[in-house]
Amino acid sequence: MQLIKGEYSFWINKDQLTKDKFAWQDEYFAVSVSGSMIEAVRNYIKNQEIHHIKKSFADEYQEFIEKYNFK
Repeated sequence: MQLIKGEYSFWINKDQLTKDKFAWQDEYFAVSVSGSMIEAVRNYIKNQEIHHIKKSFADEYQEFIEKYNFK
């Protein structure tokens, strides 16, 4: 994961894909999604800051674990 994060950070900053310098948070969560969900994931990422005002990452993570029965 460290390699992936580093490569993406380099690429995003090199191509100036964000207004400010891109940096990962200390904590992160990664899952795979089907191609049919790509637009929903993009919208989630774009609105993540607003979304987490209403529901914390910890709460959302716990719901995800329960919904998909992760151990």
